[in-house]
Amino acid sequence: MRAMTESPRRLRVSVLDDYQDVVRTLDCFGELEGHDVTIWNDFVSDVDVLAERLADADVLVLLRERTKVDEALLSRLPNLKLISQSGQIPHIDLDACTRHGVIVSSALTARPSYPTVELTWGLILAAMRDIPFESAALREGRWQSTVGLGLRGRTLGIHGFGRIGSMVAQVGVAFGMELLVWGRQGSLDRAREAGFRVAESRQALFEQSDVLSLHLRLNEATTGLIGPDDLALMKPTALLVNTSRAELIRPGALVEALRAGRPGKAAVDVFEHEPLTDADDPLLRLPNALCTPHIGFVERDNYEFFYGNAFDQIMAFAQGEPINVHNPDVLS
Repeated sequence: MRAMTESPRRLRVSVLDDYQDVVRTLDCFGELEGHDVTIWNDFVSDVDVLAERLADADVLVLLRERTKVDEALLSRLPNLKLISQSGQIPHIDLDACTRHGVIVSSALTARPSYPTVELTWGLILAAMRDIPFESAALREGRWQSTVGLGLRGRTLGIHGFGRIGSMVAQVGVAFGMELLVWGRQGSLDRAREAGFRVAESRQALFEQSDVLSLHLRLNEATTGLIGPDDLALMKPTALLVNTSRAELIRPGALVEALRAGRPGKAAVDVFEHEPLTDADDPLLRLPNALCTPHIGFVERDNYEFFYGNAFDQIMAFAQGEPINVHNPDVLS
């Protein structure tokens, strides 16, 4: 670890990617009183710009995977001692952090992302009943332009029966939907234990689902898992929902599938390159795609939880007792 014989009285803390400028309004922000805090509201991927901005920082606070931290950046941050955040850290090069004496603290908790579940259902309802379209049409003086589809009696497919997938399924039951689950063996076992029907095959999941919601973790095995052949199996009246990761679907496959009409609609909150600010992106131009800017976890209570963990870790570090450390070798 970079020399720190005693905890600094004041830490220079840089908070990255606070798009809504909301961090300073959170209750947990009071934990950083007495430290020098700089908050950046824009997204920057250019290493030169980041290195210049963060040159004096003792601590970086990240939110999810918005900013990548690797050797190229770390080698230009001589004062950095701690990276603090909540959740998984695939965007952080742990070995490089250890080489540079930077502690990585990130709380991994069993708390599900309830707001993501809520947004998933917001997207399902909005897409199935054409709510955004009808709202816009009404403002333009048009009355009842479409005929939507209800949920009761229809089949809700869940691909990945983990914490979020299981909660999405429970809401589906409340709407009177028939459940159909597919995933790895653990997902299938949990679904059976919960009393939900397991699909006969992966193919059957795509063929039979009226609404198919993806709830898979992104890893080497799931990247590009869903391709054109899978999507072509879906009904022309079906809706595909993705609030997990865009990379679960092979690049370009969803756009082509929607153009071909199978599935008939998609509702997505995640994209291959974020933030997506190109209004001419092919997916955004499709009338049968309902798109939101990765706001599944973007909710005030969730932010209090995420940033609260990150700030707790900073306080522990300042007292010389770092917690939730992912590279313990750095402490040697």
